[in-house]
Amino acid sequence: MTRPADVSTKKLISLAPDNWVRWVTQIPDVVAREILNSEFQWISRESDVLIRVSSPQHGEFLLLNELQLRYQSNMPRRMRAYAALAEEKYNLPTYPVLINILKTGNNEIPTSFTSNIAGLRAIQDYRVINLWEIDVNIAFQQPLPSLLPFVPILKGGENESIIREALQILRADEQLNQLETVLAFFATFVLENTLVQEIMRWDMSVLRESPWYQEILREGEARGKASGEVSGELRGILSAIEINLELKFSDRGLQLMPQINQIQDLERLKTILRNVVTANTIEELQQIL
Repeated sequence: MTRPADVSTKKLISLAPDNWVRWVTQIPDVVAREILNSEFQWISRESDVLIRVSSPQHGEFLLLNELQLRYQSNMPRRMRAYAALAEEKYNLPTYPVLINILKTGNNEIPTSFTSNIAGLRAIQDYRVINLWEIDVNIAFQQPLPSLLPFVPILKGGENESIIREALQILRADEQLNQLETVLAFFATFVLENTLVQEIMRWDMSVLRESPWYQEILREGEARGKASGEVSGELRGILSAIEINLELKFSDRGLQLMPQINQIQDLERLKTILRNVVTANTIEELQQIL
């Protein structure tokens, strides 16, 4: 059985930091110097990864990497805050990058924050990378081992043979083999669970060790707990179920929401949320309901 592992964003990027910073900035001669402490005094949350980099043309600057499972509407403001705090702390200009993992809609994702109060303007540009728009071959050719766990949701990565190739590379490298739970998690969005289980050769319960699986569960609970009420927590779980039904089963999944909305038992809803992630088919979910 696969052991729990450090699959944090910092761990992923540190696998090949020079290749990573060249890819996200598109600056061919930039090199990674140091992964810095990204904890800021005024914000309890850490930005994902802050790297001090340098290039002959641009000199020394900070690369701010913000990975999001799904894009959220408050990200432009957060990118502005993180970039400013990083510059204040290290006294270096900042190149912010927002990397979105899963597609949640067709709306265009903004690439800047702007505000204008009585003629005083604040502007923060940042680069946006949507993984579903990235050609899967980039993960193998550059190479970018940091992208291998995300192969199933990259453009053209839903093919079984490509997922098997990514798994083979991960398992052959002692530094990478702990990342297969992340690969398996994203594989469930494009392949049936029985096939994922056959490819991985372990029980699907191992998926619960994936940090991305845990993040989905926490997301639903956090939405409700912010209100401090049971009814608020119910709404949070229902919202998380709806998001994940749409991500995994599109409109067919959303057709189950009227039935799910009738359920008021919090523990039952949490069970449904867990099963949405690991279910093979809509019919499987209907049996659970």
